[in-house]
Amino acid sequence: MKYLLALDAGTGSGRCVIFDEDGRQLASGQREWLHKTIREYPGSMVFDTRENWMLLRECIKEAIKKSGISSQDIAAISAASMREGIVLYDKKGNEIWGCPNVDARAGEEASDLIMKGLAELIYFKSGHWPNIITPPRILWIKKHQPKIYEKIAHMTMLSDWILYKLCGVFSTDPSNGSSSGMFDIAKRTWSEEIAEICSLPKEVFPEVYESGTTIGEVTRKAAEETGLREGTPVVAGGADTQLGIFGVGGVTPLQNVLIGGSFWQQTTIIDKPIIDKEKRLRTLCHVVPGQFYTEGIGFYCGIAMRWFRDAFCDQEKNVAKEKNLDPYYLLEKKAEKVPPGSNGVLAIVSDVMNVKKWLFASPAFTQFDLMAPERSGKKECIRALEENAAYASKGSYDIIWEVIDFKPNKFTKIVFCGGAAKGFLWPQIVSDVLGFPLRIPVIKEATALGAAICAGVGVGIYDDLPKASAKIVSWEREVHPNRKTHDEYTRCYEKWRKVYPRFLQITEDGLLEPMYRAPGT
Repeated sequence: MKYLLALDAGTGSGRCVIFDEDGRQLASGQREWLHKTIREYPGSMVFDTRENWMLLRECIKEAIKKSGISSQDIAAISAASMREGIVLYDKKGNEIWGCPNVDARAGEEASDLIMKGLAELIYFKSGHWPNIITPPRILWIKKHQPKIYEKIAHMTMLSDWILYKLCGVFSTDPSNGSSSGMFDIAKRTWSEEIAEICSLPKEVFPEVYESGTTIGEVTRKAAEETGLREGTPVVAGGADTQLGIFGVGGVTPLQNVLIGGSFWQQTTIIDKPIIDKEKRLRTLCHVVPGQFYTEGIGFYCGIAMRWFRDAFCDQEKNVAKEKNLDPYYLLEKKAEKVPPGSNGVLAIVSDVMNVKKWLFASPAFTQFDLMAPERSGKKECIRALEENAAYASKGSYDIIWEVIDFKPNKFTKIVFCGGAAKGFLWPQIVSDVLGFPLRIPVIKEATALGAAICAGVGVGIYDDLPKASAKIVSWEREVHPNRKTHDEYTRCYEKWRKVYPRFLQITEDGLLEPMYRAPGT
């Protein structure tokens, strides 16, 4: 048996996960991290490369220890990460600047790109609107930190930074590279036109390797720091969403994969880059060579549920701890008793995807019946949060299918993965709102598995990415919509679509703080 190691730099934590060659998870190590802000730069978030590398090293050591195997048994390593985050380096290869995907300091620069018409060029070339991508960030550095700008010799995405720390090679892959907004996605490589907008020479950008390509070996220094075996092959991985799609069998055009995590991603795979003329969606490169995908995003869907759990559900958390249960299971047991539509309660959290105007209303609940607390309280709020995520998903899928000219039929199914897929109620609500069956994979946290499969392809354990996915991915269950409930939800959805803009207008009027406002909006 051979073993594969995947590293993942997520928004809130770093992880190391070890799999065997059949896709079974042996062990994992995880460390939470926080992105510090710089007081004088509103919206700034710093990716601390020194601190976070130390945390990832701890994750590696912990995972190896838990797995009971030797580092000598690890056949290959790959990495995943949040998208859009970048690291900049000087000529000696030292990190000089880093930010995660949530960095929002470059609002003025994003607005300037829009006013000059350059945002249109970037969007139709890269598939990504200038808000949380690299061009406005580079222009911000040029204006506010010129000494750092002058030292820029190399740039990578965050998963590429992990691989660089392991093997000393600057590289990227199309899935994560395209999330930078610096790509010509049709060519699956860096765009010289967009680089010129940032006044960066082409030498700054690393070589592009398709996911599953071996790019180097663990160096002696990295081996000493991590406990890994010197010489272990290091393989190109990718962006977390694309690896998640791939890790649940998303390898064929017109497959639909809905990832229900902290953020929700509504995705459809396509065989050519189709970009939304109305600038509502994103289109990026998939990890599978020659494939792309179009995406909507449900903002803070999982985070909203976690907030509600921690803010209002101490009793359920205590019971769950005593009985060794998942607290979300107890929350769903409460919400299960509530009819579709949550007795009129609406959650205002995520809107339908609109990348050109990434602005969300101040989060709220509305339409409580004060005369009937027994049918207008905690359990209704829980269900309303789950319904909000499903409504946002439906809205995005309607746009995606319109843009790519896909007409769903009775055979259409949607793969549903991520933390929300572990529940028994949330998948049913999503299926009922969308009106299509959901396929739930056995492994729902698929990003690390996708990276591990890439590692296996790189050293010949698997023939190629699609064949490896077909061999490893298995299914736990299917969830089918209730047609009567779907009709009820169709009416609820139409009402929600009219209510949300009213709340958004209050936010735009400056009376309330938005849940999130992207730079340039």
